[in-house]
Amino acid sequence: MSQKMKKKGQGCQYAALPIAEQAGETMVMLVTSRETHRWIIPKGWAEKGVAPHELAAKEAYEEAGLIGEVQAKALGSYCYSKRLRSGRELPCQVQVFPMRVEKQLEDWPERRERETRWFTLSGAAQLVGDAGLSALLLGLTRPRDSAA
Repeated sequence: MSQKMKKKGQGCQYAALPIAEQAGETMVMLVTSRETHRWIIPKGWAEKGVAPHELAAKEAYEEAGLIGEVQAKALGSYCYSKRLRSGRELPCQVQVFPMRVEKQLEDWPERRERETRWFTLSGAAQLVGDAGLSALLLGLTRPRDSAA
């Protein structure tokens, strides 16, 4: 964990990036946030005793009804400003874990509070409001260097 993430007064969240192949193209599922209905990826606060990738899987289930395999290694991170109920804003670092989606359940805990939809990586990058998340998604659209 970087020193930046350990700063006092900064939040730490873990997110799932739900992906699936459809007609040879990588697709990502976005969910709407509960209050502002912005397009985001499933994420939640760190919980004591829960591994980061397991928390990402839990959030994907609760927010989007997704079942699948979440990799234990984050593919990247981004920062955003989380508006708290008090109205105060808290800088948050979000570690993003790729999730290979196997299925979406017909019912899940937050089904009536959120909308879910599949998008191409570039389409998702245009819709999300967080510049860091948008950059992370766009980075996935570029072919990886096989020598890396």
